[in-house]
Amino acid sequence: MSPWKIVFWKEVRENFRDRRTMFSTFVLGTLMGPVLFAGLIGLMISVTLERAEKPLKLPVAGAAQAPNLIAWLKARGVEVEEAPADPEAAIRKRDHDVVLRIPAEYAQQWREGRPATLELIVDRSQQKAEQAVSRAERLIAEYVGMTASQRLLVRGISPEVVQPVLIADVDQSTPQSRSGMLLAMLPYLLILTVFAGGNYLATDATAGERERQSLEPLLINPVSRGQIMGGKLMATFAFAVASLAISLFAFSITAPMLPVQKIGMVIEFGPKQCLLLFLVVAPLGLIGAGLLTSVSAFAKGFREAQTYNTLLIILPAIPSMLMALNPVKPADWMYSLPLLSHQLLIEQTVRGESLVAWQVAASVAATLAIGVVIALVAARLYHREHLAISA
Repeated sequence: MSPWKIVFWKEVRENFRDRRTMFSTFVLGTLMGPVLFAGLIGLMISVTLERAEKPLKLPVAGAAQAPNLIAWLKARGVEVEEAPADPEAAIRKRDHDVVLRIPAEYAQQWREGRPATLELIVDRSQQKAEQAVSRAERLIAEYVGMTASQRLLVRGISPEVVQPVLIADVDQSTPQSRSGMLLAMLPYLLILTVFAGGNYLATDATAGERERQSLEPLLINPVSRGQIMGGKLMATFAFAVASLAISLFAFSITAPMLPVQKIGMVIEFGPKQCLLLFLVVAPLGLIGAGLLTSVSAFAKGFREAQTYNTLLIILPAIPSMLMALNPVKPADWMYSLPLLSHQLLIEQTVRGESLVAWQVAASVAATLAIGVVIALVAARLYHREHLAISA
């Protein structure tokens, strides 16, 4: 075998012998991510549906001032309750999600045909109360619209007079494209898996061996350091790609279990989608392996390399955060930038959009080219004379 292949199999065997590392890499790091991700989404859907199906409990202060409104709300399934003595304090303490207060002048304003004031006491900072507040606002708006129409009809005016324009919502989304909102974190999780999958091997194969003083005997062999580095780098790449494959397999099992059909969505995450995502994301493993190996060769010790590489794993989050804060329309040049192109291609696959061949080719080519450059940097670091000297 070629020298780099010998080093490759050496690193693979040594990593497989460490059962704790294998468990941490392929179970805790790779499998737990999809399981937790699916679990959180499933819990969110269940909680949302449970709150939507429950009757709205609406505490009302001054209910006697608006008997018609109260009767209309009860007819819509609203459970009208007596409001607490201090509604503002009750909302701040989160005893209630929303309180409707009907002022004393409401009845007179109503009889005189003037705009009558209603007060919805809410706390917009409470995410838990958002659904109840929206339901209350929607019901009151419906009552207001119905009342306005009746007043116009009494005066012999058609309600259509005050509605010169009707807005028809022509939704172009599909059940699968809407699921992209739930899977917005999937690009980051897949890219993170690639970087994290080879983290330990890259750190241990260089910085770890230097501390154990086993790197120097390896480097004094009549083999170029470039081949030694190549074997270690390819072993790191292999574990990164294996982690990606396991993660995609786990997602393909957990995704169909999500009850997204209940909220009008569909998630298609079958073998075709898994293969496409693997082909798109796998080349990123070369960049990850090169960066992790370079940092491990640059660091003075195992702990330093571990610290740097842990921080390095945060790098894939940058495009995801930027796209979340400032969504932009994809441009052609974006597909030639690693990480950003992967973010876009993963989103398109999840949404059920067809991938354009040249965009995939541009992403893969740019990723491999940058990966080769980083690998050359790692090879140069391996040629330093004091590489094998432990700090």
